[in-house]
Amino acid sequence: MSAWVVWLVIAAVLGIAEVTTLTLALGLLAIGALAGGLTGALGLPLAVQLIVFGVTSAAGLVVIRPLAVRHLRQPPLLRSGTAALVGREALALTEVTRHSGRVRIGGEEWTARPYDPGVVIPQGADVDVLAIEGVTALVHPREDSWPNSP
Repeated sequence: MSAWVVWLVIAAVLGIAEVTTLTLALGLLAIGALAGGLTGALGLPLAVQLIVFGVTSAAGLVVIRPLAVRHLRQPPLLRSGTAALVGREALALTEVTRHSGRVRIGGEEWTARPYDPGVVIPQGADVDVLAIEGVTALVHPREDSWPNSP
C-alpha cells in the first residue's frame, strides 16, 4: 500500500473523529495528514512526509485553532435601534390595515401596517413585529391573540 493512501486513511479517521468531538484539533491534524499524503503522492520520502505533517499540524494548532476558538466564543452582537424591535411583541392600538394603523412596541407608539397586505388586524390584538421600514412597523397577528368576537 502506498504511503499517500495511508495518509488519506489517517486523514479520514481524524476527520470523522473531529465531526464527532468538535474539538477543532483533530480536524487540523486531518489537514496535516492530507498535506503529508500530498507529499507522499509527489514521491517524496517518508521523512519529508512526516516533517510536512508535523509543520502543518503544528501551524494549525498554534495559529488557526486559537483564532477559531476565540471567534466561536464571542458573544452575539447586540442589536440596537430599529433592528432591536424586530421579533418583539406589540399591541394593536387601532385597527391595522394596509393603509393605516398604530401599535405599541415596548411603550412607544409606532405607525404600522400588516406584513401581509391582505390581512386586517383588529384593535387590541397582540402582534409580532416582523420588520421595520422607515418609521413603520410591519406586523403579523399572533394566532392566540384575536379578540373574542361577540
